[in-house]
Amino acid sequence: MATPKKGRSASAQSKPGRSLALILIAIAALTGGMFASGHTTPRLGIDLAGGTSITLEAVPEAGNEAAINKTNMDTAVSIMERRVNGLGVSEAEVQTQGRDNIIVNIPKGTNSEQARKQVGTTAKLYFRPVIATEVSGGAGAASPSPSPTGSPSDKPSGKATDKPEATDKGSASPSASPTTQGRAVTDALKADATPSASASDKAKASPSPSASGGTAADDASKLQEQYAKLDCTNAQTRSKVGDGVKASEPTLACGKNSQGQWQKYILGPAEVDGTDVDKAQAVLNTQSGAGWTVTMDFTDAGGKKFADITGKLAKNQSPQNQFAIVLDGDVVSDPYVRQALTGGNAEISGNFNQQSAQDLANMLSYGALPLTFREDSVSTVTAALGGDQLKAGLIAGAIGLALVVIYLLLYYRGLAFIAILSLLVSAALTYTIMALLGPTINFALNLPAVCGAIVAIGITADSFIVYFERVRDEIREGRTLRPAVERAWPRARRTILVSDFVSFLAAAVLFIVTVGKVQGFAFTLGLTTLLDVVVVFLFTKPLLTLMARRPFFANGHKWSGLDPKSLGAKPPLRRTRRPAAPVDTKEA
Repeated sequence: MATPKKGRSASAQSKPGRSLALILIAIAALTGGMFASGHTTPRLGIDLAGGTSITLEAVPEAGNEAAINKTNMDTAVSIMERRVNGLGVSEAEVQTQGRDNIIVNIPKGTNSEQARKQVGTTAKLYFRPVIATEVSGGAGAASPSPSPTGSPSDKPSGKATDKPEATDKGSASPSASPTTQGRAVTDALKADATPSASASDKAKASPSPSASGGTAADDASKLQEQYAKLDCTNAQTRSKVGDGVKASEPTLACGKNSQGQWQKYILGPAEVDGTDVDKAQAVLNTQSGAGWTVTMDFTDAGGKKFADITGKLAKNQSPQNQFAIVLDGDVVSDPYVRQALTGGNAEISGNFNQQSAQDLANMLSYGALPLTFREDSVSTVTAALGGDQLKAGLIAGAIGLALVVIYLLLYYRGLAFIAILSLLVSAALTYTIMALLGPTINFALNLPAVCGAIVAIGITADSFIVYFERVRDEIREGRTLRPAVERAWPRARRTILVSDFVSFLAAAVLFIVTVGKVQGFAFTLGLTTLLDVVVVFLFTKPLLTLMARRPFFANGHKWSGLDPKSLGAKPPLRRTRRPAAPVDTKEA
């Protein structure tokens, strides 16, 4: 006697409760993670939360007006995006406007104020040797004074509270050294002097031709006079320090020390610039006890330059053994060295805290811009307009959702219960994931992203409809509900996967080729499309399998949406029959 074969999906469908339990556990875990992290709502973009809009204008350098071009502006936009997003600011928008303006929109939130300060610091980054330094307005140059370790009131700073030291990665830092006047001979001044010579002594050294047409001694004398008169406590004076000075020329600079006093500098020509830094990051060094430090990795060319300058500085006494990291005319940090750093990397240490170390690392990583910018205007963006638009969008979404639910109830009746539960599960997954993506990848919900979520309602509902219609087609062919559910699934599954793949592909392409807010729409659309597949496979299909075992659905109640008579099925319904036993003709 022949043995009937098992249904091909019987083993897979015998325990649909496992799939339901899996997705419910996932929802519970995501919800628990959301509350544990303290981020119970999605992070909002600038159009919904408000923020700050900054307009920056490119300033042409003397004799180099052609530098303001599309290539350099696009490069500046890219660097600014990395700088503000490197601070953990979500949904910051940086875009060009016209030929020489850049608009930076920074939403309210964590580190947004710090980002505003750093994005305004847009000049080129230089490493310059220190020639002389003293407290601005102090009693004189002879008395030692602390090196700058604070931050100008209008500029960001990543300096530590004690004098930092630049060393090879992993080396220990000695105690801070006092600041004294004088420095060894520099290429800019073209003068020979002993390491202990004062800055004025160096200015009197043997004359040599200078770029300005005079002698290096004349230029040094003028620089010394300007240095003596420089008052870094005056904001207007500070804003003009270093204007028009080329990287190959010595210059003056200002900074703040740990006591909050303004410090003034004479700095030599730039030996290394920001483009020579390949990577910088803040690191907590617990092994050597140095605390927070800033590590720098240089490019190949930058490593050679840095080795040369640190080799020269290491032979001198303080402050001649220091180099200043200068950004927008401000001395961000002035570490000293005691040996040539030849490994292509270095570590700046000196009692940093986490914030100051991260600020300095950001400046080193993203501070080198191809152009100089000035802050043209700053305005506060309120969330009122975006809030009104969001309210209108949510109302439209609610109306659309209500229409979808009404259609499901009228057309699918009892099956609408499964569809509505699936929509709720999809909404729960979407909300919790968006809330968790805020602190993890800085995702921010803006108006286009909300539109993407509303569009996803239609995509999700379409998947349910495809499956329900396949099941109803099987019933029309004369099958009962349970085999109809299983036979309809393979064909419906293929259609759903193809449809969702096309939607996801469109979202991925849109995300890659666009910038700004449109990326929010593409990201949300792609995310919800993936979640649609998860919900249909792990919730909708197993739930319908369980419901098919209930008399209300299995017997084809007229309100179930699966009534064979209303669907046009012709009784008797075709059932699976066992093959008849073979007849022995001899016995017959």
